[in-house]
Amino acid sequence: MRIETDDADKALDDDERFRKAAEAALDADPSNAEAWSILGMSLRRAGKLAEAIACHRRGLEHAPGKGGIWSNLGNALTEAGRLAEGVAAQEEAVRRTPRDRTVLFNRAVALRKAGRYADALAAIDRAVTENGGPTALLRWERALTRLQIGDYVHGFDDYEARKQIPSYLARTPSAPSWNGQPLDGRRVFVTAEQGFGDSLLVARYLPMVGKAGGRPIYECHPELRRVLSGLAPEEWRPWGAPAPDCDVEVSQMTLPMLFGTTLASVPPPVALTIPADAREKAARLLGEREPGTLRVGIVWAGRSSFADNAWRATTLTPFLGLAEIPGVRLYSLQKGPQEAELDALGPAGRLVVPLGPHLEDFADTAAMIERLDLVIMTDSAVAHLAGSLGTPIWNLVQYVPYWVYGFTGERTPWYPSMRLFRQGPELDWAPVFASVRAALHDEVGRRTAQGALTARVP
Repeated sequence: MRIETDDADKALDDDERFRKAAEAALDADPSNAEAWSILGMSLRRAGKLAEAIACHRRGLEHAPGKGGIWSNLGNALTEAGRLAEGVAAQEEAVRRTPRDRTVLFNRAVALRKAGRYADALAAIDRAVTENGGPTALLRWERALTRLQIGDYVHGFDDYEARKQIPSYLARTPSAPSWNGQPLDGRRVFVTAEQGFGDSLLVARYLPMVGKAGGRPIYECHPELRRVLSGLAPEEWRPWGAPAPDCDVEVSQMTLPMLFGTTLASVPPPVALTIPADAREKAARLLGEREPGTLRVGIVWAGRSSFADNAWRATTLTPFLGLAEIPGVRLYSLQKGPQEAELDALGPAGRLVVPLGPHLEDFADTAAMIERLDLVIMTDSAVAHLAGSLGTPIWNLVQYVPYWVYGFTGERTPWYPSMRLFRQGPELDWAPVFASVRAALHDEVGRRTAQGALTARVP
């Protein structure tokens, strides 16, 4: 989940109006430092990061002592992936304005995004002190940091602060919140507040609601309905439909906290359901395996509407290098606008079998994955799907990834079949793909030696 915080509690609610005001101010006085920085913030929101950075630096030429401009510069640098520079700018901002709450918050965010988790927690503590207590935004930032380092006990508690943040999007409460008290047969409306991947991640908790004495009513995205049909709640509700009659309700993302999840007690993934017609479609499309080949599914981008997709995604091009490895056959599970990258390959497109046009929901995708040997991808909902199926999956994750993947190591307790390939602080995908290619060479060699390159049986 991502919640917009912008320049800490001072978000521009009308970019166009502020941009025009800044330009008018600069027409009158080109040395107006604040106008330069406001223009920079507007450009950053428009995704023009290089221009935004230049504007903030121009403002600092005229007012080098302005801590707020240093902090705005730090935000833009961090968003541009210049993490060390972003932290340095935030440190300078704090030096200039040591008690400014906005500046202190922005410094904590920059430290977390730079992977400096202990420093981020210390920065949050300082900001909490200056605020006279933890605000919702500070608790949210602390939640992300604590969860990233595996402090689930405190992290999930802070995670609840999302509900007090104005930009948090969720349905209006329709019943008292379930706080973990005995259910004794009461109807529990489990709401889906986030994306497909989050729903697959925490679906493992729905049977636990039933075992705790509840009668679950489950809000489910239609794209997930078939693959999650084995959950068999008392009632299904389509995503966004009016709330049902119920005794209590709970967000699906609150369940890990209510069930006291720790790194040592993560429940196993939910058992998925793959309908017979989906399996028949997969068998028909994938056909008979070429002898001695390894079937590898690939995904290079998640939903473009996800705010951080540019950080976690890449392009099709680096995946094509995997087709050079003898015995490897690539199958695209990509959906959405990025599928056009396959069409752009021209004749070279024959190197990748496009399955995306045939995937109508996650049950179809699961059926395809079931007939593959391995999935290699950048993080998106398909990673949670493959991990839940127990299919070997190599997940290529950004430097500071989703908290489920922690901050170090090749494994996550949430998905035993998943291997993580991590981006470094330079945010460069090239070393990641070099590691993947070497590992894939080894995998092909290992399976060939074992005679294991045979079709997986659904």
